[in-house]
Amino acid sequence: MLARIRSAAVLGIDAYPVEVEVDISNGLPSFSTVGLPHGAVREGRERVSAALANAGFAFPLRRITVNLAPADIRKEGSGFDLPIAVGLLVASGQLPAADLEGQLIVGEVGLEGDLRPVRGALSMALAARAAGCAGILVPTENVSEAAVVEGLEVRGAASLVQVCAHLSGREAIPVRRINVAAIMAEPSRESVDFADVRSQAAAKRALEVAAAGAHNILLIGPPGAGKTMLARRLPSILPSMTLEEALETTKVHSVAGTLSAGQSLCTTRPFRAPHHTISDAGLIGGGTSPRPGEVSLAHGGVLFLDELPEFRRNVLEVLRQPLEDGVVCLSRAAVSLSYPARFMLAAAMNPCPCGYFGDLVHDCRCAPLDVERYRSRISGPLLDRIDIHLEVPAVAYGDLVGGQSEESSAAIRERVERARALQRERFRGQPGLYANAHMTARDLRRYCHLSDSVETLLRKAVTRLGLSARAYHRVLKIARTIADLEADPDLTPAHVGEAIQYRSLDRQKAAA
Repeated sequence: MLARIRSAAVLGIDAYPVEVEVDISNGLPSFSTVGLPHGAVREGRERVSAALANAGFAFPLRRITVNLAPADIRKEGSGFDLPIAVGLLVASGQLPAADLEGQLIVGEVGLEGDLRPVRGALSMALAARAAGCAGILVPTENVSEAAVVEGLEVRGAASLVQVCAHLSGREAIPVRRINVAAIMAEPSRESVDFADVRSQAAAKRALEVAAAGAHNILLIGPPGAGKTMLARRLPSILPSMTLEEALETTKVHSVAGTLSAGQSLCTTRPFRAPHHTISDAGLIGGGTSPRPGEVSLAHGGVLFLDELPEFRRNVLEVLRQPLEDGVVCLSRAAVSLSYPARFMLAAAMNPCPCGYFGDLVHDCRCAPLDVERYRSRISGPLLDRIDIHLEVPAVAYGDLVGGQSEESSAAIRERVERARALQRERFRGQPGLYANAHMTARDLRRYCHLSDSVETLLRKAVTRLGLSARAYHRVLKIARTIADLEADPDLTPAHVGEAIQYRSLDRQKAAA
């Protein structure tokens, strides 16, 4: 007898429908899985056979063939355990097939018949809706995540016995519903605040500009100046996530397996801070079984690279494409995958190996050649892709013990939200463009009108600082963001002048 069960598999961060065909025929007892199964899928036959026996069902001792269609795409993961088990019960006559129409089933089965969560449940639920399924059946731990998808009946089961009781009509599993609007309306609970940072008014202003326009930023200063402290507070002033951003970010973390148990959506912008010993595959994604890297896990949020020159050169160079395109394309012999990677890069570094070059209190012990060699670890093309280069000085003792209160993250975020609202209105109707940092050269010509005084200032800056074409565009984007923070429709020399000040490494090269 033949049984067909609808399921799904993840490819990249999206899922596609898979039809699990189970055939039981006469012959010597065997269990064959075809359709390019890989790793955990092939091992599933051992889990399924033990789970059926321990759950009180009869395992058919006949010739069993399981086909995963389409057969030309490699299948990974343990999510096919449950549809294979249900297919065996249907094909052997132990379970009616009537209630399987329009249902998509995924889940890993334990040896006792218990169900365990799988990765990518949100992507599978979206694929089920796109395929016209009426509902999806997932393990209980995945139900909150899958229930985010509207227009789909989502049910969660804890065991194979409960699934069979539901499909046979003995005990229905209730449909789980999630109020997405209420989840998105919940206020973010930040554990850090800019009010904790003493002094550093210039650095706070630069971070506000960076947050308002989604600009990449590099903080340069001596040890203990507060570079890491400032960068870790950057997410606290970023604007709230839209539903579209939350769904895409959740899909990435679901596929990577980093969602918390019972979590429905990622409504807080991620902050990722990998160690400088990370590999290029760990940063960008990939591996034998491709997984999202840190740049994709930071999608919609902040990727913080502390001690930037300590990262290996080849690791830093792979950042170029995602910084420019907002997506990571992994091409392998068997498959090509794309992961979203629209993140803000925040990096920190010392000005020299000892950290005290240019410091007014401590003496620098580094030779000029050592300083040059240290800074050359970061290539010019990568620096060009970082909009803001900011020098962060050491904090004076009087500022540390001063009693004056500092501005909170909530107050700064209000200004950032207003600037982002102006940008969303400006870029309405242009998909993928929602912040000034993402403007192309054509967008700059359209939205950054240059007066004679502004053009004169820019010409002098490009000539004296030797700015590249990309750096010139970065200056215009920053100036547009500064104008948005002041709700000014036109660029002025003051906006452009402040933007030029945020290219400190360009100024130092020109001075040298």
